[in-house]
Amino acid sequence: MTEIAELSAVALAAAIREKQISPVEAVDAAFARIEERADLNAFMALAHERAREEAEAAEAAVMRGDELSALHGLPFSVKDLTTTEGIATTQGSALYANQVPAADAVGVARARAAGAIVIGKTTTPEFGHKPFTEGPFFGRTLNPWNADYTCGGSSGGAAVAVSAGMGPLALGTDGGGSIRIPAACCGVVGLKATLGVIPNLQAPDLFGANSYVGPMARNVADTAMMFDVLAGPDRRDPFGQAAAAPIERDAGKPVRVGFLLKCGNVLDPEVEAATVAAMRKAEALGMQVEPIELDFVSMEEPFLVVLRSLLWARVGKALEQTPEKLDPTLIETIRAGMGYTAADLCEAQFARTACFGKVQQVLERCDVIASPTLSAPALPVGLDPLGRVEIAGRDAGTIRGAWYPYTFPFNLTGHPALSIPCGLSSTGLPIGLQLVGRWHEDRFLLDCAAKIEEAIGFSAAPPLPA
Repeated sequence: MTEIAELSAVALAAAIREKQISPVEAVDAAFARIEERADLNAFMALAHERAREEAEAAEAAVMRGDELSALHGLPFSVKDLTTTEGIATTQGSALYANQVPAADAVGVARARAAGAIVIGKTTTPEFGHKPFTEGPFFGRTLNPWNADYTCGGSSGGAAVAVSAGMGPLALGTDGGGSIRIPAACCGVVGLKATLGVIPNLQAPDLFGANSYVGPMARNVADTAMMFDVLAGPDRRDPFGQAAAAPIERDAGKPVRVGFLLKCGNVLDPEVEAATVAAMRKAEALGMQVEPIELDFVSMEEPFLVVLRSLLWARVGKALEQTPEKLDPTLIETIRAGMGYTAADLCEAQFARTACFGKVQQVLERCDVIASPTLSAPALPVGLDPLGRVEIAGRDAGTIRGAWYPYTFPFNLTGHPALSIPCGLSSTGLPIGLQLVGRWHEDRFLLDCAAKIEEAIGFSAAPPLPA
């Protein structure tokens, strides 16, 4: 079982097709690892019975010689913000403790149609409102590398599940870095695709959307395999219409990488060293790396206006009626949102537009933007997500501008962005490298990431319990 749990999705899919491993064995291995690492608290709900039934049906299809879909028999988890037919979807909140949706979200439905089997729902802070996966409804999810440090958020349970072998694939969501932050903290890969490429119909304002559904896995090849299944137009999503064909590329021209080392932030020296080393690997591959400048820290306030206003609109009534059911940090976030005016929200959207234009200018001369994913490795547990953060011994400011200024701007601009591991800190914590591409060049971005991943050669894994 241990060996199966540690297989990549690509390897496991091949073994299932070749009848070396059955889907039942794959699902049983995932559940065995979930039980073995229950201390990590990565799941809100499990679907033992249904997953076993689907695995048995998948095994029968293999034995009959049926034509198999891309993810046939592969176990995967779904973040608890994303709706799943017949399985509880609580939003990480006591408000929805008994909510069981009648239908799957688009991404879940597409993964299941491709043969994947939902094993359960992973933990998330309430409504995904903070980058630490903890809350009064479910407790704290632990980082498998070191429980004294956060696993990140808000797709923390998903990242932990993949990192610790609780299924090779996970579906996360990303509203400000919520896939890429925990991916960096837990040493896995996470992709926020181009806005609309993986339709997300749960967003209450589809035209102002900045929240995405995306795949998480232990390597780029697995992430790409899941992306290929999840991606595709959906007429119900205004950004999910059929996309224009990507720009034709001259195969002989080198990939041009704009390296954004700092964006107005304080940067941990070990993160700087690891990402600079990754860029040297990229240059050795023949990529052309040039430094670029973008001020993303200044985007923290416009981003907060959007986030807090949205949470107030969605959860404000619950704050009035049942405040005892809400996370105290969510209450503070909502109350901050109450102080904004309509003009504040409009000005935040103006800043979003300006930020898009600046990124577009960079991507006119560069094919890809590279940066650290985070300003520092995983932060210690117990920090106040609404307080100030210290990085490299200095007061770095509040958490979004201090710790993840590289991630949330691309939620506003819509560009595809992913995080891959690029090293370990001196304390043994993973360090992430973020890569960003042009709209609808997700596949090209994944191809670049795969080459850089191979050159980096990151192969570390979190320690198993004694």
